[in-house]
Amino acid sequence: MTDERSTGHFPSPRLPRSGRSADDRKAAGVLAVRGHEIATVSSGRPGWLLPAALILLGAVPMIAGAARLTELTAGAEITPGNARFFAAPLPVVLHILSVSVYTILGAFQFAPRFRRRRPGWHRAAGRVLVLCGVVAALSGLWMTLFYPRPAGDGDLLAAFRLVFGSAMLLSIVLAFAAIRRRDVARHRAWMIRGYAIGLGAGTQALTHLPWFLIFGTPGEFPRALLVAAGWVINLAVAEWAIRRRPIGRSRTSAGRTSTVGAGRMKS
Repeated sequence: MTDERSTGHFPSPRLPRSGRSADDRKAAGVLAVRGHEIATVSSGRPGWLLPAALILLGAVPMIAGAARLTELTAGAEITPGNARFFAAPLPVVLHILSVSVYTILGAFQFAPRFRRRRPGWHRAAGRVLVLCGVVAALSGLWMTLFYPRPAGDGDLLAAFRLVFGSAMLLSIVLAFAAIRRRDVARHRAWMIRGYAIGLGAGTQALTHLPWFLIFGTPGEFPRALLVAAGWVINLAVAEWAIRRRPIGRSRTSAGRTSTVGAGRMKS
């Protein structure tokens, strides 16, 4: 007739079956489910720890990008290292601005309590993220293809940039297509992958640091591998996060289904 649900954290109140009406059993089930949801939220890890860590990881490339914008707007001296940016400033300006917004705004999407409390904000921010991610990927690809290569950048590094830049663009497009189909799980997975690639410059600063300290400036081949390592590390962490969460969800769903089924059989 009606459900009797128990989550293990907030068991349904026990009333004598003879005095337990259908409304009582329904109310107990609703309280149990709501209690489980409250317990899940309250027992979670600090909601702002991960977003803060992601913004911190992206701080180095964002600071470098701000310095580049200052250089371009202040009319700094043109050198062999920055001549390509002065010759065609639009792609690099679009890239720096879009990546900065993508890094900061995307980090807040990893705050689950914030998302649950402000679902409207999550959707609006998601639209901005898709736009910024596409601009960041396309401008990065354009710079790889058409900017003169600086010293130390060879064919292998250019190939890595084209592969991962295209993968970022594809991830965002697939995430957008998934949410249009209301496939939230695939949307989440592809957005995480796209964000991981977009945050690659932050991890690349960490992969370069030990080499600089031990060996000095890396050559063409080591530099390509160190840059690729940043993207690979981020994607490995992203895949771990994607594959870890659905297991917990499926277990919770299975537990609720079996409990509901048992309640129906008893009633």
